Amino acid sequence: MKIVSLVPSITEALFDLGLTENEVIGRTKFCIHPKEKLKNVPIIGGTKNINIEKIKALQPDIILANKEENIKEQVEALMDDFKVMVTNVETIEDNYYLLKNLGKLFGKEERAQLFNLKIYEILNQAKLEAPVKAAYLIWKNPYMTVGSDTFIHKILMEIGFENIFKDKTRYPEITAEDLDKADVIMLSSEPFPFKEKHIEELRVFYPEKKIMIVDGEAFSWYGTHIAKCEHYFKELLAEIHAMQI
Repeated sequence: MKIVSLVPSITEALFDLGLTENEVIGRTKFCIHPKEKLKNVPIIGGTKNINIEKIKALQPDIILANKEENIKEQVEALMDDFKVMVTNVETIEDNYYLLKNLGKLFGKEERAQLFNLKIYEILNQAKLEAPVKAAYLIWKNPYMTVGSDTFIHKILMEIGFENIFKDKTRYPEITAEDLDKADVIMLSSEPFPFKEKHIEELRVFYPEKKIMIVDGEAFSWYGTHIAKCEHYFKELLAEIHAMQI
């Protein structure tokens, strides 16, 4: 089966499940994992600016898209000519069924189940002893955070953080002053590439708070990625625990 993936984390999951470049014949420029196996897979644009003509030339049997990451009109245009599977992952349960369905679709059920078990094992083990109030920033100018109906929020909750913006939805704009109630301010490495200089900018407002860069992929890449984050989550939570003592 020839597959075009319009979703970086799903592209990674396909290779983790055992598919190869013989099956995955198209990807976005943001599909970067696994690097070595992707280098010969043609790029068909970005997640938000798909090159439909390039996809047509590849003649895939199925296209994998995502409700949030891809543009609705572009996906609908592809549906005129191709079978398109549109995913929507907001919870850990959604992720479980995403992997289960991919496993069933491509004859990789056993491998998909192993990844699901590993993800649940990691999320059950990686937990703070007491909840820590956190703000998770994904963008700057303006600052943007995550509401309760996002996958990032669910991961934060699973490992013991309390999202101070849990009463919001999607990705609301906020100001630096809105971060006052957070014990920890997390600056994600993606989609905005926060750096140390951005920590210093927020320290002007909050010299006493814990402000840190976090791995955006560990919190936002659904699919198989969380199964590889055991060590990262342990180190992160150890750092937060040290702050509590």
